[in-house]
Amino acid sequence: MPSEFSGKHVTVAGLGVSGVPAAKVLHGLGARVTVVNDGDDERARTQAAELEPLGVTVRLGDGDTLPEGTELIVTAPGWKPTKPLFTAAGQAGVPVWGDVELAWRLRGLNGRKPAPWLAVTGTNGKTTTVQMLASILKAAGLRTAAVGNIGVSLLDAVTGEQEYDVLAVELSSYQLHWAPSLRAHSAAVLNLAPDHLDWHGSMEAYAADKGRIYEGNHVACVYNVADKATEDLVRAADVEEGCRAIGFTLGTPGPSQLGVVEGLLVDRAFVEDRQKNAQELAEVSDVNPPAPHNIANALAAAGLARAFGVSAAAVRDGLRAFTPDAHRIAHVADVDGVAYVDDSKATNTHATEASLAAYESIVWIAGGLAKGATFDELVAGAAKRLRGAVLIGADRALIREALARHAPEVPVVDLDRTDTGAMLQAVQEARRLARPGDTVLLAPACASMDMFTNYNQRGDAFAQAVRELGA
Repeated sequence: MPSEFSGKHVTVAGLGVSGVPAAKVLHGLGARVTVVNDGDDERARTQAAELEPLGVTVRLGDGDTLPEGTELIVTAPGWKPTKPLFTAAGQAGVPVWGDVELAWRLRGLNGRKPAPWLAVTGTNGKTTTVQMLASILKAAGLRTAAVGNIGVSLLDAVTGEQEYDVLAVELSSYQLHWAPSLRAHSAAVLNLAPDHLDWHGSMEAYAADKGRIYEGNHVACVYNVADKATEDLVRAADVEEGCRAIGFTLGTPGPSQLGVVEGLLVDRAFVEDRQKNAQELAEVSDVNPPAPHNIANALAAAGLARAFGVSAAAVRDGLRAFTPDAHRIAHVADVDGVAYVDDSKATNTHATEASLAAYESIVWIAGGLAKGATFDELVAGAAKRLRGAVLIGADRALIREALARHAPEVPVVDLDRTDTGAMLQAVQEARRLARPGDTVLLAPACASMDMFTNYNQRGDAFAQAVRELGA
């Protein structure tokens, strides 16, 4: 039992996906654990009832007060740094870790050899890239898992019975903020666009937290050649001597880059004499789906895998074996020569920009909760691809006004309703606007909670409506 935690009074901030496992692990390591939680609802009480018989103290409805005697706080990633609890901790000299930091420090538990971490962050594409990476690593015969901000707890991965050769780790900006000692084998920042600024306070603070993923990297810092901000983060990072900057691009790669040449994914980073040579990794058609932003995801995953010594053949086999999650550029059906595609996961303008760039002639279904976003740049960039637009949701007027300014010739159907049944009408209106060869694309650029429980339910409603068209 590590003496670091034995007898130490640790406060766990927040129940839920990360808090309950953290409390259990710390209790098992001999810590005196108190859990504080803002909410006092039925779910919180159920979780408290799970922990209290172990001897864990749970305080519901009071997440702002620092328990007396606290020596360490382990926080849920979503709790804002400005919370009174953390202000009090700072004044008392109490360190604050996230669950990722705890997992990092426990990865050698029970004397096992710690598995290296290949880490991924970015505004969009994190989950897909990490899943691609895990598929590639498995194709190489390595024991691995996709973990982190992807639904599989890092704490479970590092303290469970399963041993791993390497972990593919998705990390959010929240998690990185609370992980000061994380030092990955290699890491990638896929892209940067304004997001979660209410939490971070500014774009600069958001980018800085994303950039923490590069700190102390051993082998490679993978960045997006098309997004200079990601390269700037590499330049600012304090890395191990010999760690390399590795770019990925949808164009022809230069030395120390991965890119695309005549329908092939190629590597000019992890080859001998990279000034002259390149290694074929896979065909563009091996990427599912082969949309431009997804090819970029595949190149980032390949870069991390190659940094870990994975063969070109395993990159190809892993990409071929990969199946994307639902609601991410998912082809639902073809009806009367029109393709219907569900990208309900495109909940912000940056993701939707990538989605719209994947198709030539689009009837766009968009709208929902804008979360403070503006749409002028998105619409101006996509205007030439739009056959028509169907708008739903609470903030659809913002998109309608942007369309009027930047694509006034595009016909727009504005559905003045926010009930879940609006999706069927939206699909029917999109069918009316579409012509053979077009794509009806659900890429809302907005959150879903004004009409649906989450983006999954929104995508399911779209798919069901499309099925009814073809019935």
